[in-house]
Amino acid sequence: MAVNLSPHTLKKQFLCRCGALKMILADNEQQLKEKLVTKEEWMKSDTKGSYLFGQLPKFEDGDLVLYQSNAILRHIGRKHGAYGKNDCEASLIDMMNDAVEDLRMKYIKLIYQEYETGKEAYCKDLPNHLKPFESILSKSKSGFLVGDQISFADYNLFDLLLNNKVLCSTFLDSFPTLKSYVDKIAARPKIKALLECENFKKLPINGNGKQ
Repeated sequence: MAVNLSPHTLKKQFLCRCGALKMILADNEQQLKEKLVTKEEWMKSDTKGSYLFGQLPKFEDGDLVLYQSNAILRHIGRKHGAYGKNDCEASLIDMMNDAVEDLRMKYIKLIYQEYETGKEAYCKDLPNHLKPFESILSKSKSGFLVGDQISFADYNLFDLLLNNKVLCSTFLDSFPTLKSYVDKIAARPKIKALLECENFKKLPINGNGKQ
């Protein structure tokens, strides 16, 4: 189904939350129109006050307007067959995505609050948080988190693993299944094209320049 996505609005601080969205859309050949909101624009009371919950990103799909990054991911997942084949798979995908978000929150806390003092400890502790994903994927016949096809949780995990690879370059060396998983998703033709796109590569991972 063709989807009209205009505009997708994000604040610089939320760049790290939009990678998975860009990937799932690209993989499903959907066009994304973006409107960047600068910090100066956002600080204007009439701008921030016009957004539900006073936050970004904002996503428009026709007449549907969504906020909250994971609500947006779930919506796209449902529309493009990336939310499992039945209710049980959908529930497992929700569980996996929540686990990814637990790790993402630790990453965001480091980037925006503890980068100068906590990077070494974060990288040292990262393997403990990756072991469950390594275990799950090592038992998967499809190579994806749930079922026999890619889900929105896979895009979310893949995006976060790429971010962490920049932060802690060798962290996947001890996780052969996760490394293979990253290579497999990165090789999907439309994901590969997105990752190699100059505009995508120029985007900072995080709004504060830390990565």
